[in-house]
Amino acid sequence: MLIKNIYSKLYSHFGPQHWWPVTKEKQIIPKYHKNIKLNEKQKLEICFGAILTQNTNWKNVEKAVVQLNKNNLIDINKILKINNKKLAKIIKSSGYHNQKAKKLKNFCKHINKGHDNNLKKFFGNNIEKLRNELLSINGIGPETADSIILYAAKKPIFVVDAYAKRIINRIGFKEETYDELQTLFMSNLKKNEKLYNEYHALLVELGKNVCKIKPLCQNCPLEESCNKNGI
Repeated sequence: MLIKNIYSKLYSHFGPQHWWPVTKEKQIIPKYHKNIKLNEKQKLEICFGAILTQNTNWKNVEKAVVQLNKNNLIDINKILKINNKKLAKIIKSSGYHNQKAKKLKNFCKHINKGHDNNLKKFFGNNIEKLRNELLSINGIGPETADSIILYAAKKPIFVVDAYAKRIINRIGFKEETYDELQTLFMSNLKKNEKLYNEYHALLVELGKNVCKIKPLCQNCPLEESCNKNGI
């Protein structure tokens, strides 16, 4: 089954996902919005969300983002100033909260020192430089870095997560590592930020609700073409 065909089947089945959820002005809960033009605060919120979503699900992250919004902490300077223990308590719902508080501070410190607190300036770099800088920050790995690049910086790079790996390997593709899987997608698709965004979101939708560890194959739009490897 071709990578392009997988996308077509998923899109026909699930429809557009409108990722990444962000919080509008005067609200505190991040939501999915159609064709929203992100402001700088929303871009920073996405960066924070990408860090917080490590090793947990979005519902837990959403609770943490709500608390950050309630405390007016979607702000680089305020994250740097707040006490680590207090910040960790605020984002407790995301799990590993002490480590994640440090990771948020590490990210903000990098933007503060290296880019004059200017996220727009940081995102002005090309993808390679942006990715290398993100990976140099303690606590940010490939998936988090690529999520920030794709969803906050709006630059075309494919995000590979556990859902994507599970689905692609069950279908029958042999790629295993993050880089191999990312290359598989990017070499078979047009270099397009919106396409990569939608494809990743659709894979998450399938992996979360259908292609689970114990899959619901009878509900899967890819069932006819799936080798069901590892099941």
